[in-house]
Amino acid sequence: MGTTSRASVGRTLVYRHDCPSRTVIEVLASKWALYVLAALRERDRPMRFNELRRVLEGITQKMLTQTLRALERDGLITRTVYPTVPPRVEYGLTTLGSEAGRLTSAIAEWSMEHAQEILKARGEFDDSITEDPRPITRSGDPV
Repeated sequence: MGTTSRASVGRTLVYRHDCPSRTVIEVLASKWALYVLAALRERDRPMRFNELRRVLEGITQKMLTQTLRALERDGLITRTVYPTVPPRVEYGLTTLGSEAGRLTSAIAEWSMEHAQEILKARGEFDDSITEDPRPITRSGDPV
């Protein structure tokens, strides 16, 4: 039997339902988590809740709150409360969040670079499923 490297075994474990990395990937795979990390990385400074909400068009208050809590829980962002009236709260990237932000930025760049190709493929696929099915012919049979 061949030998299996420790690295390949580690990669295989990520597919198991009990692998701890799955929960991290689930958070990072969230659309809004990607956008929050990217916004904080792009601005390169802490941001307030409403500022994030304005930047992230389409996000609801509830979804932004849930996303920020999940990212804070995973140590990707910090939440700083300033003792003012009313309290001022800012969200910023941790070192870990900054590293994850590099990944999200790479995904965003790839998406922008290939968006037209993907939209074209979607259109072609959608057009093909609305056409009448073609009869299956055997080689040499008249069409």
